[in-house]
Amino acid sequence: MTAPDCRSGATALGNRHVAVAAAVRTRALAYHRPAGRSFARFGRRNANGFPTVFRALAVVRGSDCRPRWYRVQLPLKPNGVTGFVRARAVQVSRVRTRILIDVSARKLSFFRNGKRVLKTTVAVGSPATPTPTGRYYVNQLLIPADTSGPFGPGAIGISAFSDVLTGWVQGGPIAIHGTNEPWSIGHAVSNGCIRMRNAVLRRLFKVTPAGTPVVIRR
Repeated sequence: MTAPDCRSGATALGNRHVAVAAAVRTRALAYHRPAGRSFARFGRRNANGFPTVFRALAVVRGSDCRPRWYRVQLPLKPNGVTGFVRARAVQVSRVRTRILIDVSARKLSFFRNGKRVLKTTVAVGSPATPTPTGRYYVNQLLIPADTSGPFGPGAIGISAFSDVLTGWVQGGPIAIHGTNEPWSIGHAVSNGCIRMRNAVLRRLFKVTPAGTPVVIRR
């Protein structure tokens, strides 16, 4: 991800049309600041066996213009936490998709190259278990063992966690998934996840790469 007229120091990455994903090569340590003390460790695959991916927010280059560090958003609590990883620990790539979720309207929009190509009604978190708002990214794509169960044919995991379900497995991660309760679409009834009709989930699952930015707004 070098540029012909680069400067040393930190440069923001991405815009409304393009984001940058950073996949862990073998292992990666996350630091609060470059060359500081590490606070998290990641392997090539996460707890669900999916490749570990971060969203790269900025690059720190050396005097030779080569990337030294990336500031990345991490799939950790608290929601939205960021850190620095060494450039050599990750493989970066461009992502041209984006997801916007409007909780109040109970709508999800999917964008490619800045153009909306899908809009659908979804179910969102109940008042007791609300869907967390903020800026996140897709960090995993999972197919459940039982595709007729509560997640339907698949789950698009995002880097957000429930603010209230702290005792859940893996900290209560949030996902966009199908459902075996199609009547719930359009209502605020979930435990914080975003549910959609299974046919739409299948379409979205096929075209959403890891690293896709996800904005959830009230």
